[in-house]
Amino acid sequence: MSPRLDPRRLETFRVVALTGQVSAASRLLHLSQPAVTAQVRQLERECGQPLLIRTARGVQVNDAGRALLEYAQRLHQLLEEASLAVAGEEALQGELVLAASTTIASYVVPELLASFVRGHRGLQVRLEVGNTAQVLGWVAEGQVPLGLVEGHARAAHIRLERYLEDELVPVVSSRAPAELLRIRTVEALQRVPLIWREPGSGTRAVLERALRKAGVRRGLQAGDLQMGSTEAIKGAVALGLGVGFLSRWSIQEELASGRLQRLAVPGLTVARAFSWVLPVEAPSGLAGHFLRHARAVTSVGPAW
Repeated sequence: MSPRLDPRRLETFRVVALTGQVSAASRLLHLSQPAVTAQVRQLERECGQPLLIRTARGVQVNDAGRALLEYAQRLHQLLEEASLAVAGEEALQGELVLAASTTIASYVVPELLASFVRGHRGLQVRLEVGNTAQVLGWVAEGQVPLGLVEGHARAAHIRLERYLEDELVPVVSSRAPAELLRIRTVEALQRVPLIWREPGSGTRAVLERALRKAGVRRGLQAGDLQMGSTEAIKGAVALGLGVGFLSRWSIQEELASGRLQRLAVPGLTVARAFSWVLPVEAPSGLAGHFLRHARAVTSVGPAW
């Protein structure tokens, strides 16, 4: 008969796994470091195998730990939902503070906020907008309780939760020079101007990774542009200044009107996800309510 796992040890393991440090977990759990270590080791004995890899810089989950962490996260969320159900739905008051990277702030968050505030009149909302690196920093430092970012990112003292699927699509102006309209291969991208997001942008990091994977070994070169927002890239592309890679969420109107044209480039797919940026402990208060609402109304996004 398999041993029953102790929920308290499972919660301790969850916090250790997410923080990557016993010392940080002990502060969050209000336990001594030896107590945290003892609980994790007892859980490993119950599981019959190690769950963590110990390093000089902290701990990391191994394959078994990664599998168990998923269940620990689900149990933690279920207990939060149970607590909310017992407490009942209270009237929400105050200011909801969020952070989002620029594309998400323009094309995803407004619809979520609209559906949320319809059910909770009288709330104040403040949305901080920055690039992915900035949003990660704001949440990690406790300046905002909840964020949404694009791209692949990691930072200390936070965790990421996948939310929506996205794709960066290569587009040009419908009136662009012939050399741009004739692009049909990844190799052709070596010879034409590209319009990039700024360094630190999640969009840029994902694009650079996808281009390398497709065999396009190029950085900034003569003729390229760097823009600090999706709208700026749209404007530059519309003027025929180069190839831009834009979120499929952001270009529906331009494609429908014919202002922009999608390039078919076999062998190049720039897939990414929009992810919640969360502190180790789940956000509470208004941020927690908003997160639960957003999970419940998740959209699949624009269709082609």
